[in-house]
Amino acid sequence: MEETKIFYADGENPKMIEAYKKAQETFKYFWRELSWEYRRIIPGLDVACVKLAFTQEIDNETVVEHMWINDVNFDGETIYGILVNDPGELTNVANGDEIAIPVNQISDWLFAINGQTYGAFTIQAMRSEMSEDERESHDEAWGLNFGDFNDVLVVNEQKEKPENLIEHPMSKNMKESLIEFVNNNPEEVTHQDELGYTFLHREAIAGNQTSVEVLLESGADKNAKTESGKTPFDFAKELNWEHLLPLLQ
Repeated sequence: MEETKIFYADGENPKMIEAYKKAQETFKYFWRELSWEYRRIIPGLDVACVKLAFTQEIDNETVVEHMWINDVNFDGETIYGILVNDPGELTNVANGDEIAIPVNQISDWLFAINGQTYGAFTIQAMRSEMSEDERESHDEAWGLNFGDFNDVLVVNEQKEKPENLIEHPMSKNMKESLIEFVNNNPEEVTHQDELGYTFLHREAIAGNQTSVEVLLESGADKNAKTESGKTPFDFAKELNWEHLLPLLQ
């Protein structure tokens, strides 16, 4: 992602600031996983949530609180979801509120498959300062296996199948059914929603190469623009999906 202003609280732990940066750089993998989760008939994720920096001016000071949202959605620019924490000092948001916040305010993300976590950079930064016993009870409280805090995974089976960093296996596996879908529903290839997004925009944001190739072969317009003037290429570039750039240029 492009260098953007990230909201930090003054005097925050450098380890935390590093965690925020890593979360921002890798958020695209969270969204890619979620884009497939929403298409699965049987859910594959135990949990999927994003931590955001919420801010408010209180007594002429900017107060920052990092809190989690779930039911996450993402349009390439803004993150949507439901706040699941109770704010400490902030009064401009409450637990259960619907949230829409720019992508540069991400401070962490986490999903888990079969109890194994991915992401969770700020949690791993905290775990790195705990004793082994503290880590054990922390993980037990979450009911998840956070693994090695020095070795944070961002995609499923990352060690066994490093190619998963380039493309989600479901993107490849669903190729035939996507071809069949667009053959039966050709209007889906050209349809733009109320904000101007096409199927191609959505697949580019999620980094799905095979899906992008199928859509282009089916006549998708790579120059289609959203209401904010963005092409699928623009999103692929902003999210640093390098493998999509030659296809969408």
